[in-house]
Amino acid sequence: MDTRQDTSTDGVAALKAYLARGLIGHELLIERLLIALFAGGHLLVEGAPGLAKTRAVKWLSDAVECSFARIQCTPDLMPSDLTGTPVYRPQDGQFEFVRGPVFNNLVLVDEINRAPPKVQSALLESMAEHQVTAGNDTYALPEPFLVVATQNPIEHDGTFPLPEAQLDRFLLHVVLSLPDPKTERQILDLVETESHEAPLPHRRMTLAELAEVQKSVREVHLAPELRDYIVRLVIATRTGDLAADIQHAVSPRGSLALAASAKARAFLMGRDYALPEDVAALAPDALAHRMVLTWRAVAEGRRPRDIVADIVAAVEPL
Repeated sequence: MDTRQDTSTDGVAALKAYLARGLIGHELLIERLLIALFAGGHLLVEGAPGLAKTRAVKWLSDAVECSFARIQCTPDLMPSDLTGTPVYRPQDGQFEFVRGPVFNNLVLVDEINRAPPKVQSALLESMAEHQVTAGNDTYALPEPFLVVATQNPIEHDGTFPLPEAQLDRFLLHVVLSLPDPKTERQILDLVETESHEAPLPHRRMTLAELAEVQKSVREVHLAPELRDYIVRLVIATRTGDLAADIQHAVSPRGSLALAASAKARAFLMGRDYALPEDVAALAPDALAHRMVLTWRAVAEGRRPRDIVADIVAAVEPL
């Protein structure tokens, strides 16, 4: 048996156990975080204040040996606050580019919808191309590179809704719900008993192990029939009865995101092959944020996730 594979598997198990210990009731969020990390994509987390969105990313940064930065978005944020800025050095009469917080492996962009459009546009290049352009120079970002952005759907004052081009760069968009009474009591017990500082994991996943895991995820088998199923789901947003409520359908990037996410979920489930259930489970988070509904559908109270759920129910897997 491959020793490196054993080491990577142990690292994944330790990572999952550590996150589960500090994120009670957030099994879905933990899974989506790991899918984004292992598939090499970005994650948008939406939920009301107090649902441990920021805590989840901080715990992830503690469990992986990677550089981490948090960016707290405000309406007065400037693009250079993310990417960096040239600084004049009088001792040699030269300008030196001082790198911003985006030059880290894991970047938490808190309340991204509070960032103005210019900042969102600057983040777009980093997420899509893994690089930053400043003046005439282009700087590569470190690998791996993962952006986890959060947004609060309740407040609207001083916010800037993410444009479709920005939303399309997120591999998944997960929406968190409020916990049930039993889970809330467990959260209360956890906070009452833990110290102010999060306990460090017994074992941190190294970047070399993470690279091995990402390689294994890419090698997960995606059968031709399953690829056909993914394509049929995406095409259903463009043609058919359900497409009548959709003004802008899902692009091919949705197919790629759904395929990559399904492979990562299969790996987390201990399989080297993806199943239709992986695709169906991830379809709402991979496709809903990539479509725009017609004004009539919005007026009738329809939501993109409702339509994706109807599509999944109508399209046969095989």
